[in-house]
Amino acid sequence: ENVRGLLNHNGGQTIQVMKDVLQDIGYNVLEPRVLKAINYRVPQKRERLFLIAIRHDLDTSKFSFPYPYPKTYVLKDALKKSELYDSNVPKESGQTYPKRKKEILSMVPQGGYWRDLPIDIQKEYMKKSFYLGGGKTGMARRMSWEEPSLTLTCAPAQKQTERCHPDETRPFTVREYARIQTFPDQWTFA
Repeated sequence: ENVRGLLNHNGGQTIQVMKDVLQDIGYNVLEPRVLKAINYRVPQKRERLFLIAIRHDLDTSKFSFPYPYPKTYVLKDALKKSELYDSNVPKESGQTYPKRKKEILSMVPQGGYWRDLPIDIQKEYMKKSFYLGGGKTGMARRMSWEEPSLTLTCAPAQKQTERCHPDETRPFTVREYARIQTFPDQWTFA
């Protein structure tokens, strides 16, 4: 399991070497496939490449990729009582933003990002990045209850991959991250 960019890394040679090595050590390698979490009851826009290798002595026809689920879940399905969870997300403390960052993110509307800020605030927040190309849509990003979450990263308050709570001006908590990834509430991270 890896990022979809692995398919094209080094002109496709990296994935081919991986497949060749797996075959050399005794595995049949199925064609890699990119799966989107939102198609499998996970309210997160996360795409991952899956490479399946099955030992030569086993029947590869017994494996099949899962079929997509017909419904797409959104953030409120993860954090509020819904078909996914029988209660609202348990409350817990988490990270907070520095004072100025919180002031700036409080101006971002639900579902919005840095381009929704006044131009002088955009320049202050983005600094030199303001003048560079690209959308930078993860920066100063406030999630929406009505959409799946963007791909979660290991740092909930990192500037380039901001994931601000839809209503409260703060990063998501560990338990909220877990819910968005559909871990059960009893799951303990060690």
